[in-house]
Amino acid sequence: MASLETPVCDFGSPAPDFSLPGVDGKTWTRDDCKGERGLLVMFICNHCPYVQSVRDRIVRDARELAALGIGCVAIMSNDVNDYPEDSFENMQQVAAEFDFPFPYLLDESQAVARAYGAVCTPDFFGYDANLGLQYRGRLDASRKEAAPADVRRDLFEAMKQVAETGAGPAEQIPSMGCSIKWRAE
Repeated sequence: MASLETPVCDFGSPAPDFSLPGVDGKTWTRDDCKGERGLLVMFICNHCPYVQSVRDRIVRDARELAALGIGCVAIMSNDVNDYPEDSFENMQQVAAEFDFPFPYLLDESQAVARAYGAVCTPDFFGYDANLGLQYRGRLDASRKEAAPADVRRDLFEAMKQVAETGAGPAEQIPSMGCSIKWRAE
């Protein structure tokens, strides 16, 4: 299980479009997921301990960001043949168990993860209202275990700033997590 960090934010980089199946039976596009003030694209999965330790915080932050006009979407891009815990059926179970307030989508071809340059789970991409990248950082100081409850909410605060000003913070701490499980080519 390789642990990786995300690259520095490439401010203004456009959000690639996508059309992916959701655990709710619908097909979702980038524009379907976008909010009036921006979009948060999260690459997550079911089996990664980094994601498991913060699922409740991701749900909390997504609910609060929706109230600020930021749409959220989670995409699972791992190779499900090698990681059956990340199967579509298991994605449906996790989304139901944690009451995901956002679409949870399967990127079976892994083309969307490649288009975004996703490297790990969790990997967060925060966009402004014009779909220009403003945040590429961590959720908070959590690692494989959740940080204390009163920890600074890096992702939430950054996306709140994006909702209010259109710009993300100049200083961002990279997200850390398990590598995306790429299929052998």
